[in-house]
Amino acid sequence: MAPPPVNSGDAAAAATGEKSKLSPSGLPIREIPGGYGVPFFSPLRDRLDYFYFQGAEEYFRSRVARHGGATVLRVNMPPGPFISGDPRVVALLDARSFRVLLDDSMVDKADTLDGTFMPSLALFGGHRPLAFLDAADPRHAKIKRVVMSLAAARMHHVAPAFRAAFAAMFDAVEAGLGAAVEFNKLNMRYMLDFTCAALFGGEPPSKVVGDGAVTKAMAWLAFQLHPIASKVVRPWPLEELLLHTFSLPPFLVRRGYATLKAYFADAAAAVLDDAEKSHPGVPRDELLDNLVFVAIFNAFGGFKIFLPHIVKWLARAGPELHAKLATEVRAAADDGITLAAVERMPLVKSVVWEALRMNPPVEFQYGHARRDMVVESHDAAYEVRKGEMLFGYQPLATRDAKVFDRAGEFVADRFVAAGDRPLLEHVVWSNGPETRTPSEGNKQCPGKDMVVAVGRLMVAEMFRRYDTFAADVVEAPVEPVVTFTSLTRAASG
Repeated sequence: MAPPPVNSGDAAAAATGEKSKLSPSGLPIREIPGGYGVPFFSPLRDRLDYFYFQGAEEYFRSRVARHGGATVLRVNMPPGPFISGDPRVVALLDARSFRVLLDDSMVDKADTLDGTFMPSLALFGGHRPLAFLDAADPRHAKIKRVVMSLAAARMHHVAPAFRAAFAAMFDAVEAGLGAAVEFNKLNMRYMLDFTCAALFGGEPPSKVVGDGAVTKAMAWLAFQLHPIASKVVRPWPLEELLLHTFSLPPFLVRRGYATLKAYFADAAAAVLDDAEKSHPGVPRDELLDNLVFVAIFNAFGGFKIFLPHIVKWLARAGPELHAKLATEVRAAADDGITLAAVERMPLVKSVVWEALRMNPPVEFQYGHARRDMVVESHDAAYEVRKGEMLFGYQPLATRDAKVFDRAGEFVADRFVAAGDRPLLEHVVWSNGPETRTPSEGNKQCPGKDMVVAVGRLMVAEMFRRYDTFAADVVEAPVEPVVTFTSLTRAASG
């Protein structure tokens, strides 16, 4: 029988009689398994596996299994040819190795938000948005300072703005319950108005821009993200041709973006005026394009994905969890649902953190290695060269069975017990640990606290108004399609 294969580093050590190299923490340093195959053809084949023949999660799990359980691998990532100049990445697929991507001293995140390709700056008024700037870029601190100040200043508007949006949304759900009612469509409609009301106040886009506001926002997002979208166009060969082969020309959404930008120029006028006085250094027009990006891409785009996942997990959990949540919410919120009230709801808070663990709104993290380094997984260490693209698939990292018990299950009360609080260090949806605070010098989401607050408000408002509900859930790329089939009003609702 042939001996088991060994990597070249182990073979060299065996041949010379030397001990294998060890990392600073004592793990054996191994060559990174996997590979990139034949240029052009292998990335194209891998793209088809990723989008159609396997799906994202199985794409990674199958390669982990192929390489003996190694969770640091060399793989190709979509979109590949012809949109991406270089699809090669080092994938970090466990909680320990993934944390390298959260260390701004280790990785350069300039132009890596969307992965191995960069959308045209023409989509952003010719400016590079904050999300595409590395933390070491001087403009990063200047722009993030404004965004963080805005989020902090408007935090007290979040609960009343969400209450109004929730009431309107679920009035519409109830009105349509003679038939099945899709939550996702209503969520898009009302959450764009909520986002703008919470951040800027004034008239919502649905009134100023009209019913086409959401359509314009979604078109703008689609032109940025189409290279990594899937199952949007059928049949899939047509989708491959239309979405994954060439970048769509930005001029097709120029007029819609100009309409949205004009709305934000008025809605955010006070923010822009204050920034010119208090935070000089960024031209007004560049800051305006950044505020459009923050409101539509970061906030609205995030809520579009995040809230259906919360409803999905609540629907699957059923009446027993619903009863516990209703009891907690109504005991803590005699005077209504406020941010202070939800702080007194440990189960509600746990449900939201668990939803963010199971389905982080942004599944991917990318960054170029700033220098030669050693990346450690749980069982081994690997040498990475300066400039290599590191990639993390967050759903595998945050469902790591070596960190979480029942890691692949939604456990509603996982974060209720005081002893489970350290686990929040491994909830990293915001590009940083849940226990860390965003700052001007890091890449953590400046709206982290607002996103968590909205999730809590969603759960609390749901069980203030309803005793229980039922919904059908169909999994889909990015977000599940949730269709309400019944809602049971609270006796006092």
